[in-house]
Amino acid sequence: MKDIHILAPGPLMPMVLDQLGEKFTLHRLWEQQDKDAYLKSVAPDVRGLAVGGHVKVDQAFISHFPKLEMVSNFGVGYDSVDAKYAGQHKIIVTNTPDVLTEEVADTCLGLVLMTVKEMPQSEQWLRAGHWANKSPYPLTHTTLRGQKVGIFGLGRIGKAIAKRLEAFGVEIAYHNRRKVADVSYPYYNSLQELAAAVTMLISVAPGGPETHHIINADVFKALGPKGIFINIGRGSAVDEQAMIAALKNKVIWSAGLDVFEHEPHVPAELIALDNTVLLPHIGSGTHHTRNLMGQLVVDKLTSWFAGKGPITPVAETPWKK
Repeated sequence: MKDIHILAPGPLMPMVLDQLGEKFTLHRLWEQQDKDAYLKSVAPDVRGLAVGGHVKVDQAFISHFPKLEMVSNFGVGYDSVDAKYAGQHKIIVTNTPDVLTEEVADTCLGLVLMTVKEMPQSEQWLRAGHWANKSPYPLTHTTLRGQKVGIFGLGRIGKAIAKRLEAFGVEIAYHNRRKVADVSYPYYNSLQELAAAVTMLISVAPGGPETHHIINADVFKALGPKGIFINIGRGSAVDEQAMIAALKNKVIWSAGLDVFEHEPHVPAELIALDNTVLLPHIGSGTHHTRNLMGQLVVDKLTSWFAGKGPITPVAETPWKK
């Protein structure tokens, strides 16, 4: 397959780059001093893209490659790739689902417990010497007992989160674009209706135009002053300023966040709040899971160019099983 040219626009894991370099002719765009000139020289031969992080693969970028057949995306979310445009031009777009489902669900449950039990705040209380010199940490106002949890985005990860939450004896409901056939949880027709019916709202929503700022001031108002908001999906789904206002003004009780609207930049106002738990997007962040994701990026390109068809094509992709 060395006659097949693959472009990596940005850095990827060494194990991904090493394998792609062995199998294909690999072009590393981010390493080039004059990226525009380099891109112009190699683009006519490129048949595959290996992308990760937040590298923007929009219509303008895709248009550079007349022979492009596949975009292999590192991550389950692919909102940085214009999959609709790619699909319209018979370009396969793939992501890395399944291999990170359990890891992200674990992180979500940790974030839920940290937020409800105020674990980071109580740890800082201890580290500051308050326990020894002042008093025990104040009793928390919230608990998992009696919670009704709403999940926005009951896909693979959402279901894994729900399964874990069942062990805590909480009620579960959800909102999706449409009902999920194989679950018995109550379904709400709108996100606002779901928020009004629950005490904790967990967003597992993907990014992209359809979900941009869908979690807004009205949703937070519906969630209410005892409500807890958890985001393990995409930061762009949340109107971040509306969330900050809701937290400041006690429109909702607290928030636990692993994702933000303009990562890695987190608003100072959010950091200053004492009713938040903030994590640096560590949802799938273990060597074990990232290695599985990286291997899948390689396997998808290998399968396609070996004539075996795409692995994990996204919904917009023009491929019929």
